[in-house]
Parts: sequence; structure tokens; C-alpha cells
Amino acid sequence: MKKNYANLRYFAFLVPSLAGVAVFVFLPFADVVRRSLTDVGGKAIIGFGNYKAVVMNEAFRLAVGNTCRFLLMCVPLLLLFSLILANIIYFGAGKFYRNICLLPMAVPVASLVFVWNMVFHRNGLINTYLDFSVDWLNSYWSFWVLAATFLWKNMGYYVVLWLAGLESIPGELYEAAAVDGAGFFSGFCHITLPGLRSMFSATLILSVTAALKCYRESYLLAGEYPDKSIYMVQHLFHNWFRDMSVEKMSAGAVILVCMFAVMVWPFRKKGEGRTGLFDD
Repeated sequence: MKKNYANLRYFAFLVPSLAGVAVFVFLPFADVVRRSLTDVGGKAIIGFGNYKAVVMNEAFRLAVGNTCRFLLMCVPLLLLFSLILANIIYFGAGKFYRNICLLPMAVPVASLVFVWNMVFHRNGLINTYLDFSVDWLNSYWSFWVLAATFLWKNMGYYVVLWLAGLESIPGELYEAAAVDGAGFFSGFCHITLPGLRSMFSATLILSVTAALKCYRESYLLAGEYPDKSIYMVQHLFHNWFRDMSVEKMSAGAVILVCMFAVMVWPFRKKGEGRTGLFDD
């Protein structure tokens, strides 16, 4: 009886949060699913016709392909380079970078894009001083400009996250490994990487989320209709919203949410046994 009363008391603290999530997340998403199965007016049920139209849409395939390409390239590079920098700083070098690593995040996106336009415009600094004639922002190169912008702006934040994870690893493990004759590479593989496993899940999800929000830079760099190489999902939804294609937006949103869930599910942080909250 006491256990049941304790469970109800604990559950009472969760009710406000659960109610907020239900009202502001679950119910709107349920309506999105409903609208994805109806016509543009939201009344006549047409089944999976909207999903078929979205999947067969050439612009949707281009946008999803570019977005996935951006994620698959930029997220691993961001995590790898930031991890390398974090280890360099943690083990005694690059202390100066530790003091300035978050400065790029303080730069407003509009100001950053203004500078990038000065540098990469057809008549910008690079073409002027190197005597090039490359249209960086309206060609295939725009993808690499956007990727460099993303990495430069977000690198310092993930260095800080990795440093927090490194600080949680007991220093005695490295000392014991050094006594046993282990080098830096062995310590990195057998101590650092296992110790950062939980931090990896958090940084992965955060980096994927940050990459999906890179639409601001893409829009400000190249406008509403950029080069095909940086035509992202957000551009497509912006155009659908302008055309009031609610049924396409709903079907596309459901497809993308399912894709994102499948992508991050294997990297979720799994529980390690019972927490003891409801134990005897």
C-alpha cells in the first residue's frame, strides 16, 4: 500500500510536464498526421496519396538528399575535429584556443553572412586577390562554403562539451596506464573513448540538431532559391508554406520525423539498470 502511494506521489510531480508535452507536442503532431491523410481543406480523407505525392516530388528528394549529405559530412567532421582539439587542449596544448573557442557563437548570423559574402562573392576578396572567377555562392562550391561556415561557428561549443566529458574521466586511469607502459594512442582508445561514450550520445544529437538549423546561413547566403547543392528541406517547406500546401507539409513532416527518429534511435543513451526510484 505504501509503495502504491509513493508511486502516485511521484507521478503527481510528472503530471504538469506530461500535460504540457501532450498539449503542445503530441496533440499538434497528431493533427499533423491527420492532415497528412486528408486533402488541402482537411476534410476529405485521401489516405496515403499525399505521402506518395511527396515522395515522388523531385524537389523533396533533392532537399532530403542535400540535407542528409550535409548531415553525413558535417556532423562526423564536427565531432571528430572538436574531439581532437579538446584532447589537445586537455593534455596541455592550445590553452589560448580554450579562451576564445566560443567567440564564433557570439557573432550574429547576419554579420557572419555579410562577411562571408564579402569573401566569397563573385567580385569578393578571394577572386580579387587570387585572380579567380569562381561564383562560390551560386555553384557547387556553395555547399563547401556552407559546410565551412557551420564547422567554424559550432566547433568551439563542442570542444567545450568534450572537455567536460574529459574532466569526468578519473586522472588515475591515465596514470595507471602510463605506469603500465601505455602510450597516448592506447590511452585514447582504451580510456578516453570508453569514458566519453555517454557524452557522445549527447553531442551527436546536439550536432544533428545544429546541422538541421543551418537553414539560416543557407538562406542568407544564397536567398530563397539557392544553388541545387544547398537546397535544403527548410527551403522546400518555406515554399510549401508560401503556397499553402498544408497537406504536403504535413506528409513531409511525418516522413522526416520518422527518418530522424530512425537516425538517432541507435545512439540514444540506454539506462544502466534500475534507478531505485520505485524499488522496494
